[in-house]
Amino acid sequence: MEIVERAMAGTLESGDIMIVIEKGSKGIEIELTSTVEKQFGDQIRSVIIDTLKSVKIENAKVIANDRGALDCTIKARTMAACYRAIKSTDFKWGE
Repeated sequence: MEIVERAMAGTLESGDIMIVIEKGSKGIEIELTSTVEKQFGDQIRSVIIDTLKSVKIENAKVIANDRGALDCTIKARTMAACYRAIKSTDFKWGE
C-alpha cells in the first residue's frame, strides 16, 4: 500500500500512544519516544513493524510517542494511522 498523506492516531494520555505516519523511502523507520523505552522499546517497535507489514506498508516513517500503551493499543493506533495515511475506507475488522 502507498501512503498518500501524513496521518496521526492516538493521544499523549497515560496508557496511550500517539502514532504519526508519513511517506518513507528507505523501508520502515521508527522514531520512538517512550516512558518505558528501556524496558519495552524493542517490543513496541516490533508491534509497529508487524502491524505495518500486515497492511502491506513497506516504506514509512513512523513517529511514536508512547505513554505506556499495551500492545493491543499500539496495534490499534498504528492501524488507524495507516488507514488514514492511505485514505482507505475498506476496513477489515477482526483480522
